[in-house]
Formats: sequence, structure tokens, C-alpha cells
Amino acid sequence: MDFDSWEPTYLKILADFGFSRKGDERAALILSRMLEQDQSKVEDNSAGILALANLIYGKDILVCGNAPILANELDLIDTGDYVIITADGATAVLLDKGIVSDIIVTDLDGDVEKEIAANKKGAIVVVHAHGDNIDKVKKYVPRLRGVIGSTQATPLDNVYNFGGFTDGDRCVYLAKEFGAASITLVGFDFDDVDVSDMKKKKLKWAKLLIDAI
Repeated sequence: MDFDSWEPTYLKILADFGFSRKGDERAALILSRMLEQDQSKVEDNSAGILALANLIYGKDILVCGNAPILANELDLIDTGDYVIITADGATAVLLDKGIVSDIIVTDLDGDVEKEIAANKKGAIVVVHAHGDNIDKVKKYVPRLRGVIGSTQATPLDNVYNFGGFTDGDRCVYLAKEFGAASITLVGFDFDDVDVSDMKKKKLKWAKLLIDAI
């Protein structure tokens, strides 16, 4: 993702939600420093983007959102045909079905204990830092291995911007960034009425961003 191309969209998102760019940048810097410290102590704590490329390039990707329809939709497909990328809380739905995600994209807002369990079984975790989740980054990143940092603001040396805003659409942008052969979506309901007004706005942005690519 070329940040100069992404930045105008990012600025529109900030304006729409009233979010702070400084907050996002501070969170990214904190995550960056944590990953640097952990990498010096534990050799395998930073998986590196090469691991993502090896998993995704030329593969059929299944992106799992966390809408209530996810469990039923999973029953209709053979997940073994895909490399699986889950958006945050969707990880727990799959794990309860005995399915371990290959990649988890998370801002640590879902069932993080299930994400840690999947991580222990081999899932790579792309941890997203933004202005509102610094406490969770500090709490949970030390418990994870194979961590790759992400931001929606200006990228750093070890905290990347692959594009996207919500966990779901960031999964899609990640798959596209690393050359997926195809991307199939399950567990997405952009018109869910049983969510908060904030969530409805986020779903609107998710659809716009996914439609854009």
C-alpha cells in the first residue's frame, strides 16, 4: 500500500469519526517499540511480512468477518480449500468449530483469549494500533508470538499500513496487498440493523473500502 494514495481516504475517515491522527500515530509508535523490545528477547516474536507473503501469494483466501451469519456460512463451504484470514472476533467462532485461522487481523477488541489460543496453535497475528486501544496493545502484545504491527496512519519500519479501516476490510486489503489469487468473504453483513450507530457507520466504510478494490 502506497501511503500517499491511502492518506486522502484516511483523512476522510478521521473527519467522519472525529478520531485523532496524533492518537493513531502515538499508538503505532508504542507498538513499534514493544515489537523491537520483544524481538530482542524472543527470536520468533516478530514474524515479518515474508511470512504473510508466503501464506497469501497466489492462494485462494477466505476472509471471515464477525457478523452473526458467520457460523452458518462456514457450514456451507470447505474451509480446507482456503488460507483463512479472520477479523478479530471471528477467530473465536472458527476456533469453536475446531478451525485455526492462518492469519488474525485484530485491534484486540474481540475475544482476545481465543486469539491467543489460536496464536499458540500457529496463527500469525496482525495487531492494529490506533488511538483508542493503547491499553490493550500494552496488555496483550506481550502474550502473543508471530506479531506483525499495523496502523492506519503513517507506517513505521516495523508497523505497516496495508490499507483499510475496520478489521474486516483490513483483512481484504491485506490479502490484496500480498497477491491473493482470489478473495472470498464470509461473515459480512454490511446492512446489519442490530448494531450501534457507530458500528453502522463503520460497516458503511467497510463496504466502501472493499468495493473500492
